[in-house]
Amino acid sequence: METYQNSQLDALGDPTRRAIVQLLLRGPASVGRLAEEFPVSRPAISQHLRVLKQAELVTDRAAGTRRVYQLNPQGFESLRAYFDQFWGLALTAFQQKVEEQ
Repeated sequence: METYQNSQLDALGDPTRRAIVQLLLRGPASVGRLAEEFPVSRPAISQHLRVLKQAELVTDRAAGTRRVYQLNPQGFESLRAYFDQFWGLALTAFQQKVEEQ
């Protein structure tokens, strides 16, 4: 599981990929539609989407001759569980500090 989460975190480490994820929050989009939002080529956006797909953060489907991408809720649930452990630790530390007073 750790390797899976590392690939997801690595995928989100790139600002262009984070921006793509932000755009996909609005709903599914084709490579061409996503590329309109960036000063890079369609092939570059496709490369970023490939990384996000390998990390299971997005899924794609055929729509005629286009590929349409959307967020993969299961991939983000895994990330949420990962970050929740830190939130739990922070709350426990806060509670201990309060109880020391």
